[in-house]
Amino acid sequence: MKEVLSFLITNKVFYLATAGGDHPHVRPLGFVMDYNGKLAFSTSNQKDMYKQLVANPHVEICCVDAEFNTLRVRGKAVFCTTEETQRKALEVMPSLGNLYAVGDGKFEIFSLDNVQAVYQTISGEKRSLTV
Repeated sequence: MKEVLSFLITNKVFYLATAGGDHPHVRPLGFVMDYNGKLAFSTSNQKDMYKQLVANPHVEICCVDAEFNTLRVRGKAVFCTTEETQRKALEVMPSLGNLYAVGDGKFEIFSLDNVQAVYQTISGEKRSLTV
């Protein structure tokens, strides 16, 4: 888990893919935190991303570092929104406070279950990471 979290944080922007109907949707994200030993992310329940996660919680994340090594993380989104998770997210990334507030009715937190993570070097070497 530490290696996956560190890769995502270090590289700042990663891309999360969801399915909406019969079309994939990919968007950049920059917030991730450890919540009870799981990768956790945020969104707004006003966004299409939230609606897509509710309809089909299976996601994949892709992140590339400066040397073009990649990390792919696959899992099932599980919403864990509480005042505690919202507070922790705001502590981890205070700039989220420009968009959300604890208990604002739109700030959602989700973690990933059934996670599979694969790190691949630019030369094609792959290894599974423990999450």
